[in-house]
Amino acid sequence: MRIRKGDKVQVISGKDKGKQASVVRAIPAEGRVIVEGVHVAKKSAKPTRATMQGGLIDKFMPIAVSSVAIVCDSCGPTRIGMRFDEQGRKVRVCRKCGADL
Repeated sequence: MRIRKGDKVQVISGKDKGKQASVVRAIPAEGRVIVEGVHVAKKSAKPTRATMQGGLIDKFMPIAVSSVAIVCDSCGPTRIGMRFDEQGRKVRVCRKCGADL
């Protein structure tokens, strides 16, 4: 899975299609990501010591990683390629313009 926490992504399918936001959490074992403000579910919470106020809270639910595309700064949503840099480390690159991500 080439999308990581903190990446700016755009949703390309589903009810939130077109939204751009950052990845809050990546779950590689399941092939899913949690994106801020996308696929929001209402959960009821009881008041506890940590949260004195109960009621309905918004919870971001995971979506499939195939439903999002990473956003390149120069050319917009794109696919991700890989290459090796001078030190021999793998670097993610934009498939459209070739810039490092």
